[in-house]
Amino acid sequence: MNLLMCGNDKVFDGALTYLISITNKTKEPVICYIFTADCTRIKEQYTPITDKKISILNKVISEKNKKNKVIKIDVTEIYDQEFKGCPNESAYCSPYTLLRLLADKVEEIPDKLLYLDIDMMANKDISELYNIDISDYEYAACREKYGSKLIRPDYINAGMLLLNMKKIRETGLFEKGRASLRKKKLMFADQDAIFWNTTKKKILPRIYNEQRKFNCDKTVICHFSKRLMLWPYPHTTNYKQWNIEEIHKYYHCHAFDKDLEEYLKIKEKYKI
Repeated sequence: MNLLMCGNDKVFDGALTYLISITNKTKEPVICYIFTADCTRIKEQYTPITDKKISILNKVISEKNKKNKVIKIDVTEIYDQEFKGCPNESAYCSPYTLLRLLADKVEEIPDKLLYLDIDMMANKDISELYNIDISDYEYAACREKYGSKLIRPDYINAGMLLLNMKKIRETGLFEKGRASLRKKKLMFADQDAIFWNTTKKKILPRIYNEQRKFNCDKTVICHFSKRLMLWPYPHTTNYKQWNIEEIHKYYHCHAFDKDLEEYLKIKEKYKI
């Protein structure tokens, strides 16, 4: 199964927890491509993920299945060609949210690809998701928990995208999305660029990108995205899976405790 994640050197905790959860529950071999880039001209901390951290990720997942692999791809040159100076470099998260829209320009990328944000954890074997037939679609995604009510009923959350790269290259989805991002600032940057340029998508049940519940047995992928909390007063929280004390205290989430115990041991072992 071919996975894609994107980010800078700060994504290590997300990458490690995400990969532990997937490879602990999935028997099929996993190849995870990590797109990274040097964006220090925007912010000093926007440095590419280091080869040392890639090596650690490789050691961790190859111990579970010797065919598992992490492949780092530095897309700095392509990024600068496509997005340097564009109005969406100051995206709501970071410029690294734009990297997934470069996948059609990277030769190594296979025809089918599962993109996941780093703040996601697998609660079950992801082959259930990966093996969904999308041969007639550009991608499959789940509805966005707020956007599907405020923007359009079929508005998607781009944190999980099951991508048909062959179809995307045929329709020019990512090419059109990049043009939109260069043209004007979009409220949700990459997500808007993908949604508004889509030719044909498949909407999946939210168990494949659960943005509300944390301890549901049916959930395949849990998304630790920003949430609106109503108690004790309306406010937002944005705790990620590696914020273990907070997700226990505020989200009462214990579904990933075994994965997170392993994560802490690895952090201690490699002093990272």
